Amino acid sequence: MTHPWGQQIRACVFDAYGTLFDVHSAVGKHRARLGEHADCVSQLWRTKQLEYTWLRSLMGQHQDFLQVTQDALDFAFATYGLTDQALRHDLMQAYLQLDCYPEVRATLQQLKERGYRTAILSNGSPAMLAAAVSHAGISHLIDTTLSVEAVGIYKPSPRVYHLAIEQLAVTAQEISFQSANAWDAAGAASAGLRVVWINRFQQQWERLGTVPDAELQSLRALPALLAGEIGA
Repeated sequence: MTHPWGQQIRACVFDAYGTLFDVHSAVGKHRARLGEHADCVSQLWRTKQLEYTWLRSLMGQHQDFLQVTQDALDFAFATYGLTDQALRHDLMQAYLQLDCYPEVRATLQQLKERGYRTAILSNGSPAMLAAAVSHAGISHLIDTTLSVEAVGIYKPSPRVYHLAIEQLAVTAQEISFQSANAWDAAGAASAGLRVVWINRFQQQWERLGTVPDAELQSLRALPALLAGEIGA
């Protein structure tokens, strides 16, 4: 028996960073060089990266995600007194080759076999996303990659989520949007998309006046969820 909304889904749209790709794997590849600061740098880098997307959107001062990511890393380096420019370069290169989560390839394969269209909708620039998708070996499993650069503003602007509706030529209710970032999932829900929150780290849902249609701990169960084989 399918979910009332699951049977309507035609396209599965995924956030990239934190959902398909492990953003902390960049620091993980250079942990020894960062020493005791590794985890703190990784967390601060990610926090400032997101903050700068929101601040730039509010300021009307858009820069692409590569620039935002560099600026956030520079902030983290300055905070912890790091000055190794070779390490900075290597961390930025590692961000273009993030590891994908273990279940990603199998999940995408199952969705394709079940006839769903697949897409990425991300803050990442087209070049960053192309590099990440290629490195992860999932190019053949993704039908469309959509970047916020097409609208010039970051998530959670409704314009970003409407981009998926327009480019995929489906209704909001025919999209299942997956994100591990609760703020992103809340933004998609506010824009009218069906939302599956991938709560990888047992976090709290945001208090933004929305609720997800379903919550999973990883992407692994998504095909079964959409088919009504398991509950939400």
